[in-house]
Amino acid sequence: MKIKWKGHACFFIECSGKIIVTDPFADSYGYPPLRERADLVTVSHDHNDHNAWQNLSGNPLVIKQTGDFELGDISIRGVASYHDQKQGALRGRNIIYRIKAEGITLAHLGDLGHILSPAQLEALGKIDILLLPVGGTYTIDAEQAGQVLEQISPAIAIPMHFKTPAITLPIAPVEAFISRFARVVKKPFLDVTGEDLQGATRVIVLDYQS
Repeated sequence: MKIKWKGHACFFIECSGKIIVTDPFADSYGYPPLRERADLVTVSHDHNDHNAWQNLSGNPLVIKQTGDFELGDISIRGVASYHDQKQGALRGRNIIYRIKAEGITLAHLGDLGHILSPAQLEALGKIDILLLPVGGTYTIDAEQAGQVLEQISPAIAIPMHFKTPAITLPIAPVEAFISRFARVVKKPFLDVTGEDLQGATRVIVLDYQS
């Protein structure tokens, strides 16, 4: 499985011969425009920094709801959650997506705004790779992201939805989150197999890619 971060909450995940794109953003957010081909797109909620799937090519399958789905050897589960700490009263609903492929289970938390409930944790099950927002304001912040990380205890955690030079949204940079950990690895992308998912949680910060 190869994971590239395009910025914000958008990742390109290459697995089982397919390309999965999570939460594609519109052109107005500072990151390079998204025009690549996709086979499958997950949309956590209907805000245009997360739902601009029409810009992608390839006529992908677009998943914007909870439930269980399949595309070839890839299985996807959408788990209901909220965009805030008041059960959606402030910003609405959010969908967490669990993706299983190549013997690896990945979770993309979208714009999660709260600590996970026991029912949500049960629906997700064991997670190997966790993509979690850390920038606050619209999502959980660095401290809450640390709590969610402890709840899930993945082999690899990749932060997203934080301030970079490319984006002007009022969210915090990644440093507040990664300062909580003794060792953080930075990579241009992640190429991982099931054999790499051993031991204590590793935090990996990816460079956003054009």
